[in-house]
Amino acid sequence: FSLKELHGIFPWLVESIFGSLDGVIVGWNLRCLQGRTNPTEYSVALDFLDPSGPMMKLVYKLQAEEYRYDFPVSYLPGPVKASIHEQVLPECSLYHNKVQFPSSGGSGLNLALNPFEYYMFYFAISLITQKNSPVTHHVSPSNSAYFILVDTYLKCFLPTEGSVLPPPSSNPGGAIPSPTPRSPAVPFTSYGMHHTSLLKRHIAHQPSVNADPASQEIWRSETLLQIFVEMWLHHYSLEVYQKMQSPHVKLEVLHYRLSISSKHHGSPAQSSYQALHAYQESFKPTEEHVLVVRLLVKHLHAFSNSLKPEPLSPSAHSHTASPLEDFKRVVIPRFVQEKLYIFLQHCFGHWPLDASFRAVLEMWLSYLQPWRYAPEKPPQSAESLPRSVSEKWAAFIQENLLMYTKLFVGFLNRALRTDLVSPKNALMVFRVAKVFAQPNLAEMILKGEQLFLEPELVIPHRQHRLFMTPTLGGSFFSSWPATITDASFKVKNHVYSLEGQDFQYKQMFGTEVRNLVLKLAQLICQAQQTAKSITDHSAETLASPSFFSWFRFTPSEMNGSYTGNDLDEIGQDSIKKTDEYLEKALEYLCQIFKLNEAQLTQMMMKCGTAQDEDGKKQLPDCIESEDGLILTPLGRYQIINGLRRFEVQYQGDTELQPIRSYENATLVRLLFRLSSMLNERFADQMDVLCSREDFVGRLCRYHLTNPHLIQKIRYSPMVKDGTSQSWGPRISLRFLASYRTLISLLMIYFIASWFYIGPVGCTFIILIGYFLYAVIMTFFSEGWKPHEH
Repeated sequence: FSLKELHGIFPWLVESIFGSLDGVIVGWNLRCLQGRTNPTEYSVALDFLDPSGPMMKLVYKLQAEEYRYDFPVSYLPGPVKASIHEQVLPECSLYHNKVQFPSSGGSGLNLALNPFEYYMFYFAISLITQKNSPVTHHVSPSNSAYFILVDTYLKCFLPTEGSVLPPPSSNPGGAIPSPTPRSPAVPFTSYGMHHTSLLKRHIAHQPSVNADPASQEIWRSETLLQIFVEMWLHHYSLEVYQKMQSPHVKLEVLHYRLSISSKHHGSPAQSSYQALHAYQESFKPTEEHVLVVRLLVKHLHAFSNSLKPEPLSPSAHSHTASPLEDFKRVVIPRFVQEKLYIFLQHCFGHWPLDASFRAVLEMWLSYLQPWRYAPEKPPQSAESLPRSVSEKWAAFIQENLLMYTKLFVGFLNRALRTDLVSPKNALMVFRVAKVFAQPNLAEMILKGEQLFLEPELVIPHRQHRLFMTPTLGGSFFSSWPATITDASFKVKNHVYSLEGQDFQYKQMFGTEVRNLVLKLAQLICQAQQTAKSITDHSAETLASPSFFSWFRFTPSEMNGSYTGNDLDEIGQDSIKKTDEYLEKALEYLCQIFKLNEAQLTQMMMKCGTAQDEDGKKQLPDCIESEDGLILTPLGRYQIINGLRRFEVQYQGDTELQPIRSYENATLVRLLFRLSSMLNERFADQMDVLCSREDFVGRLCRYHLTNPHLIQKIRYSPMVKDGTSQSWGPRISLRFLASYRTLISLLMIYFIASWFYIGPVGCTFIILIGYFLYAVIMTFFSEGWKPHEH
């Protein structure tokens, strides 16, 4: 097709593939497309959207003619959208010279994007807008076509080896020019001018763009990364967004608002408070979203760690370093660190307290361990031993101190509110403890805290991170004088740029956090005891089953005194695994925080003596008041996690309990009517039998009366005339409504029929057997204790 026709088709084609921005059109549904279920469509989609495939060739073809496509500002992340509507240009160079007012009759602001940007905007935002797409089968996010395409684009445009492949061109030997700067269509207060793009800096020193293909590779790499970060990690609140801005920016915006009474087109200027409520969005990232971000983090670590060693001569470096090498040096601190930190904080504070948090946890741990993605590999003999963290990573740890310390405290607060008896929650605590217990890591974190707490002697007034623009031949901080380019300034700058000038730092190895760790260690001990008690309960249940117990209810079933846990359904192997996780997690926490062994021993003994002399668990922690016992926060935690419980038992008429799930509702009602009729008809005869002093009287009193019920029940609707028959001797047939009783009877009849015993004879045998059982239970009864049923 001609370029003019392709220009008209391109927006429709992009929307047909990735879906519409409002989510109405699903498109190809790449997030649910997998090779296992749809191999043909999966293969065709990947080939068509490959970096060297037909779709990208179309993008480059349109790119050569400098076509522009409108992308609505209303679909950008909330903080960016609010900032643009306030005529304050976001700091990201991605938005510079692109915001335009609509043509006459149009509504809303638009971004004028080139074809590559337009394609990548739609590709990245489809992860957010298509979250409610219909799914007909179970989909593994890591095997979807979308996940594979993200990985392919990252490997192509951010290569760890070699350079970015040049874009295909219809002109042999010619390169497709990078986008040319455009004059802004509306005056903006820009606070991004100090944060220029790497591309623009390189192009400024070159007479022709086509003379250096490296400019092209940097432009595509930087654009791709900026779009991914802006679309996936920029959905926090406007309040946080404004908090991140430097004081000089806030002052500039204030002067701008005071000097302009209204915007263009007569719309009044909107205050920050109004904008906060007008453009605030409820951001709930999905597990798939987090997995894609983790893929981005892992690849950026590999990309950054593939940086070639710097030559000994700085002058030689300035002439030989390629733009891609300079990009690797600053890719994480400049483009990712800040937004990822806020994204993780949002997830730590808003994610449900369930096992799905594992995705967020692994993404966080992946960022904390860049050495896992370094090219060097540990020696084969040392694979079984913990790998010590090299000192060369001290600078990364110090410049990402809050990622380690503040988010660790956030995880502690989550762990203290979760059920550590659950194997999945125990695994998460184990994973975090294992990562932080790597040799030399805790010492480097402590060193970073000490650098931050050093008094500021020669460091001038703290500057904002936007002034830290790296030069071509230096590091991220090489443009500063030697007196302030020390490790202490780097740590302070990192903390204050992320949290503001008035941030009160909480030391990870301070007293407050140490107390939280001790509380977590106590909960781990309690969880181990709970898991052990569940194991013992399960073992007792399996070790002492009786055939005749199938014909009656057990007290635990009728009273609901045993609170089950998910370990009951998982099995003994998982219970052992949970105990191993908790034990190793406790060991790692002791290594990290140098916990006192005497304290832990005393804590273990305290948890071990949580049972009283009768073997019953203590009551939950509570205080006495005029209204009775009131649970404390610790008591509520103990009940929620099954560590302790009140021994609540049903003290009313067992015949009038709600119908249980293991009972047949129709039989319960019929048997209740039958037993009520028998009790009314033979009440006098049962009274006479129970008053006898011989064996028959003892048998009847044991099986037909309930002295405890006589003391508690003062009224029962069982008898219509208002008499209290339910206190005295009575017959109970409800146990026959149990499904296991019915199954047992059917099994007995089946076995009897095998031996040619008729139904009458079989019934006679069952009655004789139950009578013998009743006689034996009467002989062995202690103190005339009544049977439950």
